Amino acid sequence: MQLKIEEPPRLELKGTPREIGLEHGRLLQDQIKDQIKVYENMFQETSKLSWDAVRELAEEFRASLEQKLPEIYEEMQGIADGAGLDLLDIVALNCRSEIAMGFFSDGCTSLSWKKHDNARILSQNWDWAAAAGKNIAIVSIEQPGKPKVYMVTEAGIVGKIGFNSAGVGVCLNAIRARPCISSKVPIHVALRLCAESLSVNHAVEKLSSLGGIACSVHILVADSTTALGLELSPLGDVHLTEDALGTVAHTNHFIENRYVYEPPWLSGSPIRLDRTQQLVRELNESGISGSEITPGLLRDKIFSDTFNAPQAICCSEDPARGPAVRSKTIFNIIMNLEQGNVGAELVVGRPGSGEETAVIQMPWN
Repeated sequence: MQLKIEEPPRLELKGTPREIGLEHGRLLQDQIKDQIKVYENMFQETSKLSWDAVRELAEEFRASLEQKLPEIYEEMQGIADGAGLDLLDIVALNCRSEIAMGFFSDGCTSLSWKKHDNARILSQNWDWAAAAGKNIAIVSIEQPGKPKVYMVTEAGIVGKIGFNSAGVGVCLNAIRARPCISSKVPIHVALRLCAESLSVNHAVEKLSSLGGIACSVHILVADSTTALGLELSPLGDVHLTEDALGTVAHTNHFIENRYVYEPPWLSGSPIRLDRTQQLVRELNESGISGSEITPGLLRDKIFSDTFNAPQAICCSEDPARGPAVRSKTIFNIIMNLEQGNVGAELVVGRPGSGEETAVIQMPWN
């Protein structure tokens, strides 16, 4: 008998940045402290860094965040205070991708698909170590003057994968490339800024106005009329537009960005990308379009796919990798970005495995 995965906690946060952070930290303090232990083990395994050394590196990002993004900084301070931790612990969690310099490889397969001129489906399998995956949370964030944000994130981290009440959604694919520039915007902070944006163009302008990204990443951002694959790096960006089928698909390597040096590191990434595009073509050739592009269809026909396992779209653990960074699909999210009908379906666990949770609706009642 297969056991169902427990649903993650749901947080409804609102108020000032400090109030939002305090409540986040208070409600998730046990998960945040456990997540620090998880990443302490990962840093030791991948980079031979102690958590004290990680905190020292986090100071560079702390100073930049305080200067450039005072509201995000205030929220992080609130999380730290609410959880009974030092601010640098929370900064380190939020900048863990940059500090690890590409040794952490979460992200995996993302896809946007045009349903019609005023609707996009935005979807992703998020693959990461099971130890970190047990500390995810579903969060809504309500702030005056900004769209309401709904996201799936890790305890203690201010931004990740989700959408907002203005119909803007965001997905993540990690990229392993150098360099990293600590004066620029960390990846998870960039995801939060995108999730607060009023449109795709607004998200692009916001990141550009802040001087760009600290570490290489692909962020797939969409609203009802536009989808862009943002291949971002500290040395230059490339934007991928929709193909002839109205899709943007991405995995864990740059497709067009050549501004940074990206050594080959995840052999399954190009295979997953080709497989995703193949499955989309097959669905299109079978006549699937418009309202027939549903979350259930995408979960069944694309995101449950195990071709080239363990490095499949639906990822399973690879025993050849170290236990601290042995990835598997932690959740699947499929967002409907349609004017007047914005929402998402979330499944925690490997879709199609029989172990996943029942479909969780976002927003929830």
